[in-house]
Amino acid sequence: MKRRELLIGSASLLLAGCDSPAPELTGGWVGGANAARGHRLRAPLPKAGEGPLRRTKILIIGGGVSGLACARGLSQAGITDFALLELEDASGGNSRAHQMGGMACPTGAHYLPLPGPHSQEVYQLLEELGLVSQQLGRAVWDERHLCHSPQERLFFEGSWHEGLLPPPQTPSAVAQQHLFERAVEAAQATLGFAMPSRRARWTPGHAALDAETFAAWLTRQGLHEPHLLWYLDYCCRDDYGAGIQDVSAWAGLHYFASRHGFHPANSNSEREAVLTWPQGNAFLTDAITAPLAEHIHPGRSVMRVEPGKHQVELLAWHEATQSPERWVADQIVFATPLFIANKLLDQTLAPLKAAAEQLRYAPWLVANLQLKAPLLQRTGAPPSWDNVLYASQGLGYVDAMHQSLKPQAGPTVLSAYWALPQARRAELLTQDWRHWLRQVLADLSPVHPDLADQLQRADLVRWGHAMSIPVPGLRSSAALSALLLPQGRLHFAHSDLAGYSVFEEAYTRGRQVASGLAAQLGV
Repeated sequence: MKRRELLIGSASLLLAGCDSPAPELTGGWVGGANAARGHRLRAPLPKAGEGPLRRTKILIIGGGVSGLACARGLSQAGITDFALLELEDASGGNSRAHQMGGMACPTGAHYLPLPGPHSQEVYQLLEELGLVSQQLGRAVWDERHLCHSPQERLFFEGSWHEGLLPPPQTPSAVAQQHLFERAVEAAQATLGFAMPSRRARWTPGHAALDAETFAAWLTRQGLHEPHLLWYLDYCCRDDYGAGIQDVSAWAGLHYFASRHGFHPANSNSEREAVLTWPQGNAFLTDAITAPLAEHIHPGRSVMRVEPGKHQVELLAWHEATQSPERWVADQIVFATPLFIANKLLDQTLAPLKAAAEQLRYAPWLVANLQLKAPLLQRTGAPPSWDNVLYASQGLGYVDAMHQSLKPQAGPTVLSAYWALPQARRAELLTQDWRHWLRQVLADLSPVHPDLADQLQRADLVRWGHAMSIPVPGLRSSAALSALLLPQGRLHFAHSDLAGYSVFEEAYTRGRQVASGLAAQLGV
């Protein structure tokens, strides 16, 4: 049998549900959150007093965006006596990267919208990294880092369409899009929204929106057109990990009102510019990490935190040496999800316990698919960076080589994203990678029937608790507000405090905690 026939036959079996991909096809689980290390909290603790003792003035737990931002802030303030403990072998959280066939690809977050007027800390970071400069009083962006055109497309009713909002097909559909556009404009004008969200004043109007689901609010507004509802549900799943039935009306409106508004499919409004890189937001976290290397201690599973009157004691497990390690610090910064912080403190902090009980987390799957050659194209809009299938289980895929300046398309890596229901978390953590690859291929193959034939390797990433879902009532939580203030020697810097997870929230919060600590130290 010829090799091509073998691959086609093997691909057919794969899509039909066989237990294993073709022999030539390699892959597996990579990157992501190390579940075994994360679950070490459930294991018996080492005996008290075991392990070497290390001291530092400020100890940061967690090397995601917020922890790195805090470390960067401390360093830039001239503070050198601090350390950061990271569970994984590399920092970056869900903004890390992978390599396939010499091509970089993301394992999580893969783009950053241009920061608005309220995201001063993020703008400053991008300016320091050389991505933007001020010229004659205006921001000028380095175009190498802006998403190249075409930016996004939607497979809808048999062909590709430019943009992600389905084109309206009836006068009623057009009217529905304009009705939602006016609702977003009214929310911006009467209530106010900002990114980060806490830079907008919180009012009873915001609280009312936060008290109901986005789906219920849309129904009350008379918004019912199926294609519009699909798009709004897609946007919520993309940013929050859950759809309009799960997130609050405040979150649904915040998605649009805090940034670019909503523009109907037939409008002439320019698309929101975004920054992106083949490795995704790892471009940013790697740049932040590099000058902080001496302060970062990877491969440390924190087991317990015990606040005292004069210091805080911490017990960690050193993964490389498989031995306990003790730390003593004056101040502790929790840059971990709040449910983890709650376990580390053994539920002794009332607002933290209350917040942890309110939070819900979305599991995510990222499938990086290494292709030998470009896929055959259907009619319509040309290949784009972001490619979405209408009514798909997944959130579409991004092309790692889209930013390349090569004149001809060639081998590439497609990164397919799935936001899963919370009920599928156990399935994500226990099932073999082939189980999930079959589902990803089955989802994409109706549009790309040659996908399995071109597939050379598949590396999948699983995030059991990828991001906080802004469910009704969460953003109004008094417990979250309380944790914005220091709790004795404990400080909280995770994006959970915003109720949802995006780079701007995490980075800003980390810098705010660093500024507070610097002021406390008189720096």
